[in-house]
Amino acid sequence: MTATPEDESTSIRVVPATHAQKLVLANLLELYVHDFSEFHPVELGADGRFGYKHLSRYWDEPDHHPFLITVDNNLAGLALVQKGSQVSDDSSVWDLAEFFIVRAYRRRGIGITAAHQVWNLFPGRWEVRVMESNMPAFAFWQRAISSFVGGQVALRRTEKANRQWHLFAFDVPPLRNT
Repeated sequence: MTATPEDESTSIRVVPATHAQKLVLANLLELYVHDFSEFHPVELGADGRFGYKHLSRYWDEPDHHPFLITVDNNLAGLALVQKGSQVSDDSSVWDLAEFFIVRAYRRRGIGITAAHQVWNLFPGRWEVRVMESNMPAFAFWQRAISSFVGGQVALRRTEKANRQWHLFAFDVPPLRNT
């Protein structure tokens, strides 16, 4: 049995992905898109893969940051962070472009812990967007963000590219040494 975040011995880490780990991220993105296809129409390519055409940006552009999420040194997910919102078009916010936790690690607090670690890496204004049709993700992000900020968070509905979105907006203060 894999440990839960409440166990002191469990190590949940968000680590920068190296260029050499690009294929690992690409493989995790296949699992992510497969899960996401339940809420959004995506088509497999002729090669049997969904693909992620913007993955190289995360090493080529300075305001794009790829991360792997591990639990006790085992791969558990990914996070892709970029500067600039994909929904509100605010170029000054941090955007959690993609976030994925492998099913075996879900519903145990691991995703929330990892999300909190990601946000603490980038102080400033954040937006997290969720497709309106993805109610499980909406519930997850509502819990994760509320527990991070210590209360309710600004939420609005918006439309972009004929898709309805829930958009959470919140601030992350710089970490203080105590």
